[in-house]
Amino acid sequence: MGAREEMQSMLRMMMMIRNFEETADRLALRGKLSGGIHNSSGQEAVAVGVMSALAPDDVIATTHRSHHHTLAKNFSAREVMAELMTKVTGVSKGRGASMHLGDVARGHFGGNGIVAAGMGIGMGAALGIKMAGDKKVSVGFVGDGGMNTGRTWEAINMAAIWKLPLIVVVDNNQYAVETFINRVTAGGDLAKRASGFGLPASTIDGQNVIEVRDAVAAAREYALAGNGPTFINMLTYRYYGHNTGEKGQYRTLEEIEDWRTHRDPIEQFAARLFKEGLLDQATYDEMKVSVEAEIQDAVEFSENSPHPDPSEVMLNIDSGKLRG
Repeated sequence: MGAREEMQSMLRMMMMIRNFEETADRLALRGKLSGGIHNSSGQEAVAVGVMSALAPDDVIATTHRSHHHTLAKNFSAREVMAELMTKVTGVSKGRGASMHLGDVARGHFGGNGIVAAGMGIGMGAALGIKMAGDKKVSVGFVGDGGMNTGRTWEAINMAAIWKLPLIVVVDNNQYAVETFINRVTAGGDLAKRASGFGLPASTIDGQNVIEVRDAVAAAREYALAGNGPTFINMLTYRYYGHNTGEKGQYRTLEEIEDWRTHRDPIEQFAARLFKEGLLDQATYDEMKVSVEAEIQDAVEFSENSPHPDPSEVMLNIDSGKLRG
């Protein structure tokens, strides 16, 4: 794939994620999904930049807000939307819904409703990779809310002392539900805190998809060389509430509008591609049309898919142990 095609593919993926999330949010408000969702609109560059730097068999373990990570790892809009509707055609066969997207066989070790649980899972995956002698890495996604949780730093400590091929990605949208990260984080500098564990640590612009991609690519090379983990704090922003229907009174409309207007990852990247001659208006318009069609197809596919058969709930259980 040439540079033009690669850049356009990254842009289209971000556009698809945005459309997916906003469509899913509307469906949730209309009662079409099983429960609410955690919308990642505004955080697309983190997901797309990270996945663009990984190999297909690299592992990820993520959070309760994981649609963008899952879609960027090339799970189809159909199977993700179907899971949100708890249909059998979904990523987790309709039994996981929004917070439990995943498929171990495809290197996705799952979303998780437990704050920072993905860090422990990601570290465990990295340990398994090292023990097996595989040439791949594990990415543990964690939100800013997980930065004051013990399991995060326990996982980082183990990865550092054992030089595990783990990349810690803080998908830092700056608000843990309603709490601004700087109000509850002693020292204030997450990268400086992480550096105390003896690993490379940095804070980057999570709205710049190329900066994200390059940082993760460098971390991956570092891990594959046997040097151990890297910590990357990616500053981003969510445009919507913590979850569907939230009546947020903890940030101003002016703050949200500033991020949308001046730091939107999709608009910034599209402008860059136009300027560099890697995108023209006709191609951009075609992307918007094709993305809209893809998401509408995903909705129709999901609505027409069946729910799981309750009689099969124990299908993969034998004597209390999960079968592969």
